[in-house]
Amino acid sequence: MRVAELPQITADILMRLRARAPRVHCVTNAVAQNFTANVLLAAGAIPSMTLSPDEIGAFVARADALLINLGTFDAERRDSVAAALEVATEARTPWVLDPVFIDRSEQRSAYARTLVGQKPSAIRLNAAEFAALSGLEADDAALTRYALDTLAVVALTGNLDRVTDGAQHAVVENGHPLMAKVTAMGCAASALSAAFLAVESNPFVASAAALLAFGVAGGIAGERATGPGSFTAAIIDALYALDDTALREKARVR
Repeated sequence: MRVAELPQITADILMRLRARAPRVHCVTNAVAQNFTANVLLAAGAIPSMTLSPDEIGAFVARADALLINLGTFDAERRDSVAAALEVATEARTPWVLDPVFIDRSEQRSAYARTLVGQKPSAIRLNAAEFAALSGLEADDAALTRYALDTLAVVALTGNLDRVTDGAQHAVVENGHPLMAKVTAMGCAASALSAAFLAVESNPFVASAAALLAFGVAGGIAGERATGPGSFTAAIIDALYALDDTALREKARVR
């Protein structure tokens, strides 16, 4: 993929997502559930959120993609993750790992490393989380090395979003400062990445396109919002209305 083509590719994936309405099952934290569900619905996907180990297998079996988010690290979610990944692995369902706050707890970090061994399609994280997960500083060489070692797309988000599968690289410069003032924004970006993986078989393309779509929507929302509260609604509206014209005109990628 040529990076210059990413805005048009993103528009195409978004069109397919809206046409197919894929199911995305989210094992995510309590703080993030509502906002994540609304972001997925705005993009055109169908979210589900059950955590019960007794029924999560049935939900994942009917899902087109899976999100594993470690923001709320409790026994129920660990049991749910095990059940969900057993089904996803057998069905070859694409899944995204979001190792939230693993830089705060060695136990959480060690658990995240075991999940990486179960072959996520993509890992969406920030620089501190990457350092805790990999033992490396988050520079381009380390991202490339880690992607090659794990065979997962690494999507590092921050002031710039950097995506690599070890061979291909993209940098997304879109977004808005208010995105850092709303809780669950990164969690929702991970869920959107899972939704894109549901309709795009290339994990690198899906991950880069999802972050571009979310970043452009964030930039549009920032132009309209007066603060974090209005921004929350505005980014959902912007994602719902996002089209190829906005992506072509506003994308900043390299």
